[in-house]
Amino acid sequence: MQLNFAGKHKVFIQNIQYSIESNSCFVNILRLDEIHPLISGNKFFKLQLHILAAINTQYSTIATFGGAYSNHIIATACYCHQLGFKSVGIIRGEEPAQKSNTLLQAEAFGMQLIYVSRELFKEKDKVIRSFKDENYYWVNEGGYSRLGAEGAADICSWIDGSYTDIVCAVGTGTMMAGLIIEAKPHQKVTGISVLKGNEKLIESVTDLLTDEEKKKHFELMDGYHFGGYAKHPEALLDWMNLFYHQSKVPTDLVYTAKLCYAVNDLLQKGYFAPNSKIMIIHSGGLQGNNSLPAGRLVF
Repeated sequence: MQLNFAGKHKVFIQNIQYSIESNSCFVNILRLDEIHPLISGNKFFKLQLHILAAINTQYSTIATFGGAYSNHIIATACYCHQLGFKSVGIIRGEEPAQKSNTLLQAEAFGMQLIYVSRELFKEKDKVIRSFKDENYYWVNEGGYSRLGAEGAADICSWIDGSYTDIVCAVGTGTMMAGLIIEAKPHQKVTGISVLKGNEKLIESVTDLLTDEEKKKHFELMDGYHFGGYAKHPEALLDWMNLFYHQSKVPTDLVYTAKLCYAVNDLLQKGYFAPNSKIMIIHSGGLQGNNSLPAGRLVF
């Protein structure tokens, strides 16, 4: 079994020009969305050590959690299919009358989908116990775990010491923790939360860090969620189209659009020191955009 995809080597760093005249910062974006069409962005990194652990412990089935438009679900299904694993997806909510493209693709890759109520989905330990007779290797939603964070730390192999700031979107906190683990002492990691009112998110990040000193080198911002997780008012969709026209970078309505918008706003507000060199992490995954009417986005 091979853990590396040829597409991984296609990842490239792209200069981003924000229309900010008063700030002398230099901004790049790490296009992790170029890794693979479906095992996209940070999903490759967050899953890689889980896959290796499953191989080493001789599991044949990987089970995980996600929603109807989950990038993590489709990435896990595709990854397992390519490596010869069986996969099980525990899906939040009732089985829809019309399945999303994400769910249909996951099934096409052989993933068994099991739907649970939103209430039960929150009690993941209870769900796992209900399958105690099955020989499943369990991966938390979004790959959340120290293994997931250690895998995500590998993202920093593309970020050299000339960068002063690393900025990423934050859902579970797994990728952010990985970036903090591997960031150099002079590099500040700023996370843009896509969740509304998740006071426990900082704790979720720090729980994955074993080095107390590393816990001092990041900041988490929660003012750019646009109403909450996966909320996408028309103003955000319009900005996604504008950003694509300017940069040719596709973003998704759940994570990367809010991230890139936040960087633009923070530049205008002078959050970054003059002459900072900033790396934005494009975490990939455009599955959520499929929920929009055809043609609403220009890409």
